[in-house]
Amino acid sequence: MSETDKLRVLLPHWIEHNGEHAWEFRTWAERAGTARDALVAAADLVEEANAQLEEALKQLGGPLEHHHHD
Repeated sequence: MSETDKLRVLLPHWIEHNGEHAWEFRTWAERAGTARDALVAAADLVEEANAQLEEALKQLGGPLEHHHHD
């Protein structure tokens, strides 16, 4: 598998994982008192990173499902 194809498999997983973290940051922000704004800002940054990762995936030709060979 080429490096590009590996990225086309990995990027969707990274994007999903980051999205889960952003959601967690926002959930915890509501309970974080004085740290609320910092957690919301962190969630915003993760979502911006995801936008860049999505653009990279688009430029590489979109997601490529990983197929296992038995």
